[in-house]
Amino acid sequence: MDLEIINIASNTDNNKNIKNRTHYSKLKNPLCGDELKIELIIKNDKIIDFGYNGKSCIFCQASASLLSKISINNQKDKIYNLCEEAKSYFDEDNEIKEKKWVLLKILFKKKYIARKECILLPFNALKKIVSK
Repeated sequence: MDLEIINIASNTDNNKNIKNRTHYSKLKNPLCGDELKIELIIKNDKIIDFGYNGKSCIFCQASASLLSKISINNQKDKIYNLCEEAKSYFDEDNEIKEKKWVLLKILFKKKYIARKECILLPFNALKKIVSK
């Protein structure tokens, strides 16, 4: 286990419930049983607050933690595009180029390909919200 993944997952600043949420999504990974709930406050198509929680592995927790950080104060459409592209970041030919998403490179590595669905679960849950 990579210590960097553990450190990211242990940052639980946004592992919370949002009482006055405007948007909500919950997904379960049928392969491993990870469950993740995402709650957002969106105003004027901008993500103002992001809360997540659930029963999930360390990779899913790390992914949700990073995704929550980079989503706050970003426009819905930009986050939607990120979620759309996320699956392709495991491909060596499609590298994360946008400076504000560079933190995600920690997760999108070939050595974690077996945990791809765990890492993508938060992206898929968030995509359900921001696609509306």
